[in-house]
Amino acid sequence: MARKIRVLIAKPGLDGHDRGAKVVARALRDAGMEVIYTGLHQSPEQIVQTALQEDVDAIGLSSLSGAHDVLFPRVMELVKKNRMKVLVTAGGIIPEEDIPALKKCGIAAVFGPGTPIDDIVKFHKERLSQKG
Repeated sequence: MARKIRVLIAKPGLDGHDRGAKVVARALRDAGMEVIYTGLHQSPEQIVQTALQEDVDAIGLSSLSGAHDVLFPRVMELVKKNRMKVLVTAGGIIPEEDIPALKKCGIAAVFGPGTPIDDIVKFHKERLSQKG
């Protein structure tokens, strides 16, 4: 039996709104993935440490606070420093003009408001299907 895809959903920084992150977490879980949700107010260090401990295949970052341009690259720095081979995606209120910089630092995809949940699930399944 193949191992389930393991995804960490994380809320870095002081953003206190997690409805979207919980919706995505539930959708990924319902699609057969194992999902670990960190809860609110996590530091990049805490997120990466949890990802290492949980041996995840992917990290989904969510931010509605506007701090994505600092917090997400910091998570990517730590991912690279720890030589982790994980898919990192982002979601939340992220201006279009900020997306190229996030992708340049290693974020695989940015899912903004209104992204169909099925598209997020499909993206993860396609990119992580070789795991197991």
